[in-house]
Amino acid sequence: MPTEPMSRAAFEQALRDKGRYYHIHHPFHITMHEGRATPEQIRGWVANRFYYQVNIPLKDAAIMANCNDASARREWVQRIIDHDGTADGDGGIEAWLQLGEAVGLSREELLDQRHVLPGVRFAVDAYVNFARRANWKEAASSSLTELFAPQIHQSRLDSWPQHYPWIDAQGYRYFRTRLGEARRDVEHGLRITLDHYQTFEAQLRMLEILQFKLDVLWSMLDAMSMAYELGRAPYHTVTDQPAWHRGIRL
Repeated sequence: MPTEPMSRAAFEQALRDKGRYYHIHHPFHITMHEGRATPEQIRGWVANRFYYQVNIPLKDAAIMANCNDASARREWVQRIIDHDGTADGDGGIEAWLQLGEAVGLSREELLDQRHVLPGVRFAVDAYVNFARRANWKEAASSSLTELFAPQIHQSRLDSWPQHYPWIDAQGYRYFRTRLGEARRDVEHGLRITLDHYQTFEAQLRMLEILQFKLDVLWSMLDAMSMAYELGRAPYHTVTDQPAWHRGIRL
């Protein structure tokens, strides 16, 4: 087994090669991209993904709380501003609420998280908890699934208006905005990662950290696929009501 560290270029390529496991390849996402998703499936995805969106600033705040580098904090704080905005009616979370309205969901049902499946909640909470407990550079590096994000945002902008004309076009603001933000965030996260992981063992650990984040995103779609494609939401053999818990962090 090699013990010499990968070159900077080889390490970056190894990170980019993880894109084969990005959730753009999940069958549920492919169904949405190809126009085969029902309105219920689209709404289920938007409602569950909203839980991820509202937790991104919490994840980023946890990274900053553990970071002793003022220059890194000054750069990282922009991510929180991107999602929370600088005033009411601004930011990525607001844009996602507008997406929810565009697909027929009310703000209330997004904000009260009534549709969030336990599998989605557990996956997202695991990600936030990792950011709280890990070395800040490792937690920052876990965000590098952003390497693949511009492609997935562009795919939605390209395919959804064509396949789902019933969705109000005003709802696509989040995807358009994130195209530029994600590319900027990748530059910062990649710089931290390539600078920090200097030994072969550390580079392997980073690849595992990135795989963990890919697992989070894939597992979220697994839960949605069970509920909205296979009709096997939690407790489906017991009740047709959403009996699962809401809002308890473990």
